[in-house]
Amino acid sequence: MDEVTIWIGARPEAVWELVADITRYGEWSPENQGGRWSGDPGHGARFTGANRKGIMRWSTHCEVIEYDRPRRFAFEVTESRMRWGYRLESQNGGTRVTEWNAPVGRPPLPIRIVEATGLLGRDRRQVRLDGMRQTLHKIKDAAENGRARPQEERHE
Repeated sequence: MDEVTIWIGARPEAVWELVADITRYGEWSPENQGGRWSGDPGHGARFTGANRKGIMRWSTHCEVIEYDRPRRFAFEVTESRMRWGYRLESQNGGTRVTEWNAPVGRPPLPIRIVEATGLLGRDRRQVRLDGMRQTLHKIKDAAENGRARPQEERHE
């Protein structure tokens, strides 16, 4: 399992609204361009993610495995057999946020072939860690600079 942690000067409730809003992932992720819920958000909910890296474009199918406001949000990606998630802890008037990912079994052969080509980066683990750092810094910026949208506007 890989983890990256950052402190954000905002309450856990405000940060959770950002990390649990898959429609906004394109605002901060270097690969994910956002997601589309198949139904209402919540534990067991499904969504489709849109991704890009250079000339590569692909979709993912995901299921929410943790939906514990304002502490945890996590999902599993069917195609890559990876779990991604966020842990939030109140700390020093703000929130300590940890983004993590972990494999769930061996990726299917087509995924292994694409990764072996280097099209998604030669050291895929380092690419993921760098992406997690970038993502958390952009979430921090959004949370601390008032760019969180009220919940009622998120799912229109």
